[in-house]
Amino acid sequence: MKKARQKTDRFSASPPEGAGQRAAGAEMPGIEVSGDILALIRAMLPEMSGNQQRVGTIFLEEPAWAVSASVLDLAARAGVSAPTIVRFARQVGCEGLRDLKLRIAGSMARATPFLHRAVHTGDSPAEVIRNVTGSMSAVLADWQRRIAPESFARAAEAIHRARRIDCLGTGATSHFLAQDLYARLFRLGLRANSFADAHFQLIAAGSMGESDVMVAISFVGRMPTLLRAVELARKRGATIIALTQADTTLARLAHILLPMDVPGDVTMLVGTDAYVVQLIAIEILMILVGQFQGPGLVRRMNETHEVLKNHSVDGADPSILHTGWRQMFEEDTARAPSPVSPGTPRRYK
Repeated sequence: MKKARQKTDRFSASPPEGAGQRAAGAEMPGIEVSGDILALIRAMLPEMSGNQQRVGTIFLEEPAWAVSASVLDLAARAGVSAPTIVRFARQVGCEGLRDLKLRIAGSMARATPFLHRAVHTGDSPAEVIRNVTGSMSAVLADWQRRIAPESFARAAEAIHRARRIDCLGTGATSHFLAQDLYARLFRLGLRANSFADAHFQLIAAGSMGESDVMVAISFVGRMPTLLRAVELARKRGATIIALTQADTTLARLAHILLPMDVPGDVTMLVGTDAYVVQLIAIEILMILVGQFQGPGLVRRMNETHEVLKNHSVDGADPSILHTGWRQMFEEDTARAPSPVSPGTPRRYK
């Protein structure tokens, strides 16, 4: 019994003060972290195993969520086992997961990112580039895992069968995205509109029917004027497709929800992550709509391409623009009266 107790104590006892930190520092010599556990994780990440890197990435990119998540939630998000989470905590010099969370909370309180959640004060240009692009890649990968392909398929079919598609967006980003969606639908030969003005949105909603589709774009999902138009269009029988976060008023009003759930931005309501994810969602949606249209789409797209190629004024070849201006000037010159020499009387018609 004595030997059994000794064996149990050897595995359950806490390590001596600073022992874990010395072990971590020994693995990464020359690292100065000044007590910042997030800086230590960032420095150690390249030398970790694949599973440990996935765990570390979650703590670096979503520290606020990670400190409140359970070990099972962390394991599910990283795609690893619960013991792997505990081993990670010990690998970075902590006594366990609770100690790791406390240290991360302290690091967040001392140095909250103010420009980007993956960028910290003092990061070099190379680190900023790596952190921002790496963060975006992680966000896209996570979003891809969570989206439901059948929702996109339903939305594409509804748009393909619609008599009219109205794209609504309120705010700078949502308005641009609605315009982009409208332009893509227009090029596919569909009857589409885009409205950002609250009055036009209401008028459009009031004229919709059961054969129409309204696509409402709002990452925050609670703009009052947009919600009012959506409610009216829904009452009139239109199909509502929403690009928004899942837990919003707009999401609850939608017949078809395309969720845009990404980590929050530290400076803007609609950050770069949300912006890029919504653009990609529109791209996916338009490709699916095009697939419904069949071979006729190829002919129309080729015709459009030829028109832009032969007549566009913003092509790579500036001679098209110059030719247009030159032709205009030549026509003006031909209509102008001939120069009159001094002393010659003018004749007016």
